[in-house]
Amino acid sequence: MELLTEDMIELNQHFATKDEAIRFCGEKLVAAGCVERDYIDAMLAREELLSVYMGNFIAIPHGTDEAKHLVKKSGICVVQVPDGVNFGTAEEEKIATVLFGIAGVGDDHLQLIQQIALYCSDVENVVYLADAQTKSDIIARLASV
Repeated sequence: MELLTEDMIELNQHFATKDEAIRFCGEKLVAAGCVERDYIDAMLAREELLSVYMGNFIAIPHGTDEAKHLVKKSGICVVQVPDGVNFGTAEEEKIATVLFGIAGVGDDHLQLIQQIALYCSDVENVVYLADAQTKSDIIARLASV
């Protein structure tokens, strides 16, 4: 995953709500110059349309198709949430411990989602990312993705 750099990784984060977690990922993408600020609203709208929770304790916050014009360059952030954040409801929890915030120019976002989903289909990979102690550990682990 050549787009991933240490400044786009955050370890040991805590969020009370999924909206807070999605906003955090969006802010990382804004700060990196990947997206315009309005993309964050599109990320929240995307979650309302269809959950960005992918199973196996991961979520992939990203914007709606209508927000593609707000993407300046493709980018990805990885946010570790050891205590997890609920992307479901109180009745049906969907706990994510690793968040992949993404923005893709053109169809890049589809490729990123596919790569992440394939890698994270093995829950052992997710456990490794959730337990990683350093940003370089995460980059090394995702380098082959």
